[in-house]
Amino acid sequence: MRPLHLVLTAIVVIIELAVLVRAIVRPHREPASRLAWVIIIVVAPVIGTIFYLLLGETRMRRRRFGQIVDAALPRRAPEKAAVAKLHCSAHSAPFALARSINRICPTGGNSASLAADSDSAIDGMVADIDTAERHVHLTTYIWLEDSNGLKMKAALVRAASRGVQVRVLADALGSHRFIRSKHWRDLKAAGAEMRPALPFGNLLRLLLRGRVDLRNHRKSLVIDNRIAWVGSQNLADAAFRIKPRFAPWVDIMTRWEGPVAMDCQFLFVSDWMSEGGEDISACLAERPRKSTGTIMAQIIGTGPIFAYDAMPSCFAELIHSARDELVVTTPYFVPDEQLLYALTSTARRGVRAILVFPKRNDSHFVAGASRSYYDDLIKAGAEIFEFRPGLLHAKTMVVDRAVALIGSANLDRRSFELNFENNILLSDPAFAAEIRTRQDAYIAEADAVTAEEVSRCGLGTRLWQNALAMLSPLL
Repeated sequence: MRPLHLVLTAIVVIIELAVLVRAIVRPHREPASRLAWVIIIVVAPVIGTIFYLLLGETRMRRRRFGQIVDAALPRRAPEKAAVAKLHCSAHSAPFALARSINRICPTGGNSASLAADSDSAIDGMVADIDTAERHVHLTTYIWLEDSNGLKMKAALVRAASRGVQVRVLADALGSHRFIRSKHWRDLKAAGAEMRPALPFGNLLRLLLRGRVDLRNHRKSLVIDNRIAWVGSQNLADAAFRIKPRFAPWVDIMTRWEGPVAMDCQFLFVSDWMSEGGEDISACLAERPRKSTGTIMAQIIGTGPIFAYDAMPSCFAELIHSARDELVVTTPYFVPDEQLLYALTSTARRGVRAILVFPKRNDSHFVAGASRSYYDDLIKAGAEIFEFRPGLLHAKTMVVDRAVALIGSANLDRRSFELNFENNILLSDPAFAAEIRTRQDAYIAEADAVTAEEVSRCGLGTRLWQNALAMLSPLL
């Protein structure tokens, strides 16, 4: 038995060393992340190795296949007038960086509106689905069997029943209950094409993929290539029955008409085909429809198949472009170094920087990690507010009341590296001001976090918060 024991020990040591080397040399990792993984593998070799194999890599079939699909899809020709107008703008850099991610150019001639609240957003999407003539393409993260969730189901059934091509992607984790319910089967029976996004499969498939928690967090609805909805809204009531004690969930949704609807379609087509759906790239061959609006808009689709720093770099570039004011709302704030430094340096150079987070967060990990950054932000001159009434789930950023970003991405490492996200970057003083007014409504129901309040945190609290922040590069 002793020789066998030695052989098994040698095998385990070789595996641990191999994983340790991989953790050190893996590309696209911050030094802090590499160091954190090295420490956990050395201190707890067996647990650390298993942990790394489950959470340390983002190997996935879709990374390779999705890149192939994305590269092959047709892009529309650049709008020279839109590009020239943005080039002369003080906020041109964020748009230039955004173009490099999906190779989709900004477009003018868009119009947009804000839904009043979550229920109004669902009602508006249902009304638009009822006008659909050719296709309805929906992507969602969470779909619940509640009032709003069933309203959406009924609208999709009506559309499919009258011959409209309905295609739906729902995240396999976020919508797992709905996917297993009779409602999913009802939609299929009505003629809708339904696909779970990033399905789990068997345990071996999960291990080979390298992470069990890669998710499609995008939230969008595209109708006939003429209307698109983008924002933070899941298909659920504000009461959010799976986490009711954090309710109401306060979201923001935007309705778009114009060429940017075709760019939202681009992301859906890429997702659909990457998940094994039929080739629907012909949807992108149509001529974009202009609206009567004047909004310049740029779609940003990020995820594990793109550059790992795509989303935080866009956030940071937009923050750096601020000259007078920056206002950010997000439910989950766990920044990487470039984003944190962008925020602190912007506040230090005299820009009014306002950050709004929920007072009660459904993630204790994120809540603790977020608060570990309060001291640095406040000392730099930033203003921090915590929203009282419920979980502020709206992801917004407004710069100088002229440029804004809105969509599904949070300011945390999950959105940066693990989730597929969709956002719209826009330039238009009127619509940016409308979003800014909505942010003021959030601030009016929020408590200011003061330097004195942060300094009163005890040693135990600071240890807990900083420990969580230290662990964030692992996750």
